[in-house]
Amino acid sequence: MSHASSRIALITGGARGIGAAITARLSHDGWRVVIADRERPQHPPAGTRALLCDVSDEASVNGLIDGIRRQEGRLDVLVCNAGISVHKPIAALSLAEWSGVIGTNLTATFLLVRAAEGLLRAAKGAVVTIASTRARMSEANSEPYAASKGGLVALTHALAISLAPDVRVNCISPGWIHTRGDPPRPADHAFHPAGRVGVPDDVAALTAFLAGPESGFITGAEFIVDGGVTRKMIYPD
Repeated sequence: MSHASSRIALITGGARGIGAAITARLSHDGWRVVIADRERPQHPPAGTRALLCDVSDEASVNGLIDGIRRQEGRLDVLVCNAGISVHKPIAALSLAEWSGVIGTNLTATFLLVRAAEGLLRAAKGAVVTIASTRARMSEANSEPYAASKGGLVALTHALAISLAPDVRVNCISPGWIHTRGDPPRPADHAFHPAGRVGVPDDVAALTAFLAGPESGFITGAEFIVDGGVTRKMIYPD
């Protein structure tokens, strides 16, 4: 497939975890993928272009999109996946830490879409944001992460209306997706109505659908990918 005829996808935070799975899935499906991350991927798929970028920085984002405009010449889908978290009691949380999470998890999507709007409109493209079920439920000491993901859900539907009808914008809110560390215990799997903890490919499969033509009548939507946990009534023993 020539570069001129390839569909181009930009995936932020694509070096590992969910982002790496999305990269692998879209590459397998024939997309030409550009990865933007603060670190380089260890084993990117063939044909992938990986760039170092701080997506919370306006100049870095503008340079990233300008580079895609020059080198790839188009952009069909933008996957806003980059995310960080800081878990601290609010009394110990600095403004810089709060702002860092908001900048990477929320403001970055505004910067990316603003810079790429022309390319996305020209391609009749799509944006997929990766939020979290933490937009709807919380554990203690997670204020910046929850606020950023809640904001991302709202930003998604705002963008869907503003960019219509040229660009579709949808959101995926994952629950527990195992990406690293000790494997989940049997009790962890059993806690999920689906019978297991999620894996990155669960999110990648839905991203591929939302990026493609079969989802052409879907925009402004949020998709919960959590094995049913947010629908489960929980009572104390």
